[in-house]
Amino acid sequence: MHTCILTARLDTKSQTFFDDRRKLYFPAERNLLNAHLTLFHNLPDDPEVLLQLENIVHCSFIARVCALKSIGNGVAYFIESKELQLLHRFLQQQFQSMLIAQDRQTLRPHITIQNKVSVEKVKSLLTKLEPTFEPLNINVEGLDLWHYLDGPWRHYRYFPFQHLLPCKGFDQ
Repeated sequence: MHTCILTARLDTKSQTFFDDRRKLYFPAERNLLNAHLTLFHNLPDDPEVLLQLENIVHCSFIARVCALKSIGNGVAYFIESKELQLLHRFLQQQFQSMLIAQDRQTLRPHITIQNKVSVEKVKSLLTKLEPTFEPLNINVEGLDLWHYLDGPWRHYRYFPFQHLLPCKGFDQ
């Protein structure tokens, strides 16, 4: 059995935006993945996980890319979204007995475009990108479950959200 990673699926335009930046700034020899917004880093490949994800009924929603920040040895775009936080907490409750310590923490949603580089390269990229950074909206359209393959990932399942409004959130 594989370890699974759960990510939020972005609209095509946003995904392309972050993929392009990742290709430009992530060390090529380490860039095995497209850009991603990880919700859970280590879920079991278990029928209960699939059942919980299949039973989510939710609308797609807008999240706000609010900042560009250092993550130590890299740079990431940070995301603000009440809906994303509520979704994460809801899933934490559903998966409670399966979660590793990292996945029990409060979600700090971000999309990494550079990692595993020197502090100097981080500062240089921030100096380059910060002057033109403007907050932007992205659409979260569903969830993707991936199999972790000791480095690369293989797509496993997509769980689309509804595109109809009005829609009740996880806090209702």
